Amino acid sequence: DATTQTTKLRPGDTVVVQGATGKNGAVSATSVAATAAGVSSTGGGSATGGGAASGYCVPRYLSLKRGEVYARKGPGTDYPALWVYRVQGLPVQVVEETTDWRRICDPDGVASWVHRSMLDGRRTVMAVGAGPIALIKAPKASAAVAGLVNAQALASLDRCTGGWCRVKVGRLSGWAPGASVWGVASARQCR
Repeated sequence: DATTQTTKLRPGDTVVVQGATGKNGAVSATSVAATAAGVSSTGGGSATGGGAASGYCVPRYLSLKRGEVYARKGPGTDYPALWVYRVQGLPVQVVEETTDWRRICDPDGVASWVHRSMLDGRRTVMAVGAGPIALIKAPKASAAVAGLVNAQALASLDRCTGGWCRVKVGRLSGWAPGASVWGVASARQCR
């Protein structure tokens, strides 16, 4: 009958394992070291505990840097790929992180892990709703229409103020209601 004792460890703590064996009666030094540091053997960093590994706030928004980004089940290449994102600039919300991996929510509300090198700090938003949204010339409902943006179109985000967000699509820029774009809500967006 085995007894389990859990102790919160910090990186650099020494771990002595007594009576625990792995395959063929041996304990994996990599597994013990990774477990002691609170990381997966390929993930790096800590997904739990005292704050974000990057030093940035979580949750926060970023965008996909490339047109092919593998979404994984966990924080490391040892986890299977779930799907491939094929939309450069897609806004995503970081909800958890390790040193090298970010758990993201996409506009569909689905969570996955991606490598930090696949993310860009440039903020983008996605138009939501059934039809086009109007971009207006000033952040007030009575302002003149500058143009229309199709549903699911991506736009660069300049700033948000008073429930309005200034966005740019190609040469068209204007203000959209914050509720009409995905990528600005402060709450976690995962289902």
